[in-house]
Amino acid sequence: MNKNTVWAVLLIGAILVGFSMYNSKVAKEQQREQFVRDSIAHAEALEYAQEIRQQEQEQEQEVVRSVQKEQPSVQTKTERYTNVWLNNSHQGEETFRILENEKLKVVFSNLGGRPYSVQIKNFKTYAGDSLVFFEGTANKLGIDLFVGEQINTGDFYFETLDIQSDNALNYRLHFDESSYIEYEYILDPDSYLLTFHVNLMGMDKFIPRNVTQMDLNWNVHIRHLEKGFNNEKNYSTIVYKYPNTKDVEKLGLRKAEASQSVKTRVEWLAFQQQFFSAILISDQTFNSGDLSFRFYAPDNPDTLLMDCRAFLQLPYQATEEQTLPLQFYFGPNGYYSLKEYGRSFEQIIPLGGFLVSWINRFLIIPTFNFLNRFIGNFGLIILLMTLFIKLIISPFTFKSHMSSAKMRVLKPEVDKINEKYPKKEDAMKKQQETMALYKKTGVKMMGGCWPMFFQMPILFAMFRFFPGSIELRQQGFLWADDLSGYDSILDLPFNIPLYGDHISLFALLMAVSMFLYSKMNMKQQTGGQQMPGMQGMMLYFMPIMMLTVANNLSAALSYYYLLSNLTTMLQTWIFQRFFVDEEKLYKQLKEKAAKAPATPKKSKFQQRLEQMQRQQQQQMKNRKR
Repeated sequence: MNKNTVWAVLLIGAILVGFSMYNSKVAKEQQREQFVRDSIAHAEALEYAQEIRQQEQEQEQEVVRSVQKEQPSVQTKTERYTNVWLNNSHQGEETFRILENEKLKVVFSNLGGRPYSVQIKNFKTYAGDSLVFFEGTANKLGIDLFVGEQINTGDFYFETLDIQSDNALNYRLHFDESSYIEYEYILDPDSYLLTFHVNLMGMDKFIPRNVTQMDLNWNVHIRHLEKGFNNEKNYSTIVYKYPNTKDVEKLGLRKAEASQSVKTRVEWLAFQQQFFSAILISDQTFNSGDLSFRFYAPDNPDTLLMDCRAFLQLPYQATEEQTLPLQFYFGPNGYYSLKEYGRSFEQIIPLGGFLVSWINRFLIIPTFNFLNRFIGNFGLIILLMTLFIKLIISPFTFKSHMSSAKMRVLKPEVDKINEKYPKKEDAMKKQQETMALYKKTGVKMMGGCWPMFFQMPILFAMFRFFPGSIELRQQGFLWADDLSGYDSILDLPFNIPLYGDHISLFALLMAVSMFLYSKMNMKQQTGGQQMPGMQGMMLYFMPIMMLTVANNLSAALSYYYLLSNLTTMLQTWIFQRFFVDEEKLYKQLKEKAAKAPATPKKSKFQQRLEQMQRQQQQQMKNRKR
């Protein structure tokens, strides 16, 4: 790979990445700005209502405190709340109920009337245990509201109602005989969706009439489920979606912790682990919210991955009866299964920016799933996908190889031009004559970059696809026991900075194949001559860098890069062996050059380039003077 090609590859890669990021950012910014403009009046109204509500709450609390001072006998030392019913509910014994179907097992606690634990069936953790997504008293679900005093429903023992249904469960928190907050849970057969209705009965007697929203507090501690903690961490975050849009917003990947204050309405939010998610959906949308997460240390004794928190504002109307329709999704992040819900849940899967995501959705994922219908071996599927992609871009690869062959056979002519203009001040003349030679013979300077132009986005797409593909989770191939995580042939008793505490054989073979391909390519470019320093750096630096990076990545990704390098080497050998006759090619180029006009017409790009060179030379002369 000569110097021009190296710079061209780096430039194309930078342009593609920048273009993808720019398009994605611009599209999202436009949608966000439009949405914010539409919602700004609503948000201002809510803020104003909150201020009024806070002032009235302070006044009412002051009244309660004055009454308590005047009538100390009304409340005993053991009473915490002025409402007798709340005092009775604040003390009790925690009991559990279960809703279960073919896909989920949800354990509920009467303390807060919340889901205590969620088991996603038909899946196991990497350690082989039942996949319990979250479990324990640290997981909270409660509503903050003012009812003459500030309370959180998660602090009270709800009444468990006995109903004649195996798939439904009701909890009630009473404020008097006829006023209560009811949580209604319904788990349909063969579904990952858990219906969650918040029913308010007679609460207009306790909640001030100026209140327009209630605060829902949801806190989940997600367990560590996969092989590599850091790899699992890199693909876990919080995702949320605005209404009337298709795209989603993320708090960011590969961050130790993050937080976001959302001032406008939200349709749903997801606590997303690498392959599973807990999603809370509102049919009426949330008014606003504060979201945050933090990751635990890899060696924490409770084997937890991340602590996710959401404070969401639910709309409220001062009526005698009101129902807030909510839903939970507890399940896997399968692209097509999430897409079936029609709520853009599939956007949770991190498939990259605009261009890369488009390639994944319309090329990689359909091809992968089509092959998976007939083939159960995922190593073979990845091999066939590699061959399929190489076949698609093979015409451009052939053109690139022919362009390199033409430049190689013209190298003696270029050397003569270099000898003709040895002085630095003649650089422009040397460049002009070299470009004239290429123009006459039909050689295009950027002709070798077309395969990279098409292949770079596909490589980025694969980088996103494999680590987030749940189909590869815990699927073995050769020595790899889980293609979604790293493979290891040797666990080291120590950690090497930037490399890790193990040796990935797929990553090692991929780096070796990259070295051999670079050496093969450079030999053809230089005709076996000694390589310049730039080429030497590319020969050794790139494989070492990729080895360091890929050692902790998905084994499927390293395996794909290995196959891609080997296939490219095979293509290069076939082209060189059966399609390129350098003597015949040189003769054809000479004949074409002889037929070309003595002074070929310069392109506009060439004219501008020469003008810039003349200006640069003039500036250098002026500096010398």
